Amino acid sequence: MNSRSASALGEPLKRRPEQELPAPALAAAGRRLEGKVAIVTGASRGIGRAVAERLVEEGANVVITGRTEDALVEAVAQMPDGRAVAVAGRSQDPEHRATAVATAVERFGAVDVLVANAGINPVYGPLVDLDLQAASKVHDVNVLATLGWVQEAWRAGLGDRPGANVLVMSSVTGSVPSPGIGWYGVTKAAVAHLAVTLAAELGPRVRVNALAPAVITTRFAKALYEGREEEVAAAYPMGRLGRPEDVGAAAAYLCSDDAAWVSGQVLGIDGGLLAAGGTA
Repeated sequence: MNSRSASALGEPLKRRPEQELPAPALAAAGRRLEGKVAIVTGASRGIGRAVAERLVEEGANVVITGRTEDALVEAVAQMPDGRAVAVAGRSQDPEHRATAVATAVERFGAVDVLVANAGINPVYGPLVDLDLQAASKVHDVNVLATLGWVQEAWRAGLGDRPGANVLVMSSVTGSVPSPGIGWYGVTKAAVAHLAVTLAAELGPRVRVNALAPAVITTRFAKALYEGREEEVAAAYPMGRLGRPEDVGAAAAYLCSDDAAWVSGQVLGIDGGLLAAGGTA
């Protein structure tokens, strides 16, 4: 009996030795966002920074935001001169959002793309023990601030130029129970539904989609894999955890005109985790 028929009968399919390969290099960036202006929130490091760097590689000018000015300045210094501007502040602060959007318009002339990536998760444990004040803060940053960014960009003319779109950051935790980070998952489920609802409301002028990553090797997610990365990665059919660049590449596609007829979608970036019945 060959390995494929064994799998069909429910026996585990053994990976051949030659399949134990390193992660392939991502495709080189094109110029799909030439002339576009993007705002990427939560972009001082990790996923947000990888998204911003990829959008710049694809031709966009970007405004990046985050709480730590020094980290933002360092991120801008790694991008081509004049193509990125940093605005430090807290995502849940309406004045910060207004300043960042105004900076995009004043510096680069418009807002074409909004990537609402900023999020927090300072609470762990079962929902029945959850501190409601802390839960409210997570909701404010992950959900209400995401909507606030869309509102601010819309008021500044998002959708006035062709190809406008919004990308929000959900998570696989919004689709399946996630022990210890259940409230984070609840907020990310709300973000996914926010994307679908906004897509229905803002089309055809603005496309809206969401990305739903699984565990990505960032400082933000370190508690989920630190010291046991191989063990955690074993649950993923692709045999590894995600990298920030994986999310950046998917974001570049959804933000470009290659996805011109894609709206209201939640794209999983999870290495096959959910397809294999895994949990976040």
